[in-house]
Amino acid sequence: MNTSLILACVWAVVANVLAMTPSRDNHWTRAYALIAVGIPLVGYVTYENGPWIGLLVLAAGMSVLRWPVIYLTRWLRKLSD
Repeated sequence: MNTSLILACVWAVVANVLAMTPSRDNHWTRAYALIAVGIPLVGYVTYENGPWIGLLVLAAGMSVLRWPVIYLTRWLRKLSD
């Protein structure tokens, strides 16, 4: 396992630990921080392991951070109407 995949696994563990802790703002500030770290991490994984593994890591990140993705798709649909 190379460095990028180890970092992606650490990101997933940190995301799950952060999700288990209480929050007053429904975890949105933590989600922004995870997104800010996760986007370059997906690029790094894709660079080192290829596009298929990069897509798997992207799908895993989207499953962890599903509410920001849901709100983004709703916002994009609203813009297209």
